[in-house]
Amino acid sequence: MSTITERPVSNSAGQPPVRTVPGAPAAPRRDVRAVVSAYVSLTKPRIVELLLVTTVPAMMLAEGGLPSLWLMAVVLVGGSLAAGAASVLNCYIDRDIDQLMRRTKRRPLPTHTVSPRSALVFGLVLAVVSVTLMAVFTNLLAAGLTLAAIAYYDLVYTLWLKRTTPQNTFWGGACGAAPVLIGWAAVTGSLAPAAWALFAVVFFWQMPHFYPLAMKYKADYARAGIPMLPVVASARRVNAEIIGFAWLTLLSSLAVWPLGMSAIYGVTALLSGGVFVYEAHRLCRQVARGGAVRPMRLFHWSYVYLTILFAAVAVDALV
Repeated sequence: MSTITERPVSNSAGQPPVRTVPGAPAAPRRDVRAVVSAYVSLTKPRIVELLLVTTVPAMMLAEGGLPSLWLMAVVLVGGSLAAGAASVLNCYIDRDIDQLMRRTKRRPLPTHTVSPRSALVFGLVLAVVSVTLMAVFTNLLAAGLTLAAIAYYDLVYTLWLKRTTPQNTFWGGACGAAPVLIGWAAVTGSLAPAAWALFAVVFFWQMPHFYPLAMKYKADYARAGIPMLPVVASARRVNAEIIGFAWLTLLSSLAVWPLGMSAIYGVTALLSGGVFVYEAHRLCRQVARGGAVRPMRLFHWSYVYLTILFAAVAVDALV
C-alpha cells in the first residue's frame, strides 16, 4: 500500500494541500503547441529567412526573369528543410555548450523541451527529405550542393572549426552562401560566373555580419570555450577584419554589375554597400576609442543591406 504524504501549499484561495505520492513519476500534460514551437525553433527560422532573401533573386537572375512557380516552390521548400535540418543538427551537436551560454541556454535541448535523440532524428529526417526533393524535382547538381551544405555546416563547421579555430566564421561562411549556388543550379543545372559573384557577396558579408554578434556575447563564447575571433584576438585585429570584409562585400557586389546587370542593380549595390561599409567603420571607431559600443547596430543593418541588395537583383532580372 502506497504511502501518501501531504505537502502544504501557501495560497490565498485557501485551497487544500497538494497530495503527492513519493516515487510516483510526474505526468505533466504537455502543451502540444509548445512542443511544436520548440521543434520549429530548433530549425532557426531566421536562417531560413536569409535563404529566402538570397535564393529567389539568384533563381530569377539565372532564369533571366521569373522561373516556374513549381520550381520556385520546390527549391524554397527543399531549401528551407535543408537549412532547418542543418540548424537542428547544429543544436544537437552544440547542446553541451548551449547550456553554458546565456544567449542559447533557453533553446529546446538545454531546457529539455526536446530530447537529444528526438532532435537528432528530426534533423536527419529533414535532411533526407530535403535532398530527396531536390534530387527528384530539380537536378543532381542542386541536390548535391544541398547535401554538401548540410554536411559541411554540421560536420566541418559545427563539430570541428567552431571549436578549434578563431577563423571558424570565415571557413564556415561557405554554408551561408550556398543557397545562392543551389538556387542557380536548380534553374540552369550549372554554375555561371554571376552565381559565383553572388556567392562571394554573401560569403564575405558574413564576417562583418557575425563579428558584432560575437562581440556582444563575447563573455558567453569565452565561458563555453569557443574561440570566436572577438574572444581570442585584439580589438585592433577584429576591427581590421570587419572593415576589410565589409569592403570585400561591397567590391564583390560591384563585380556582379558587369555580368549582365543594369544600373538598377549597380546603383543600389553602390549606395547600400557604401552605407554598409560606413556602419562597419563607425563600429570600429567606437571600439578603437574605448567608448560606448553598439555592435548590434551593424548586425541588424547587415540584414537590411543584404535584403536591399538581393531585392535589386530580383528587380533587375525582371526588367
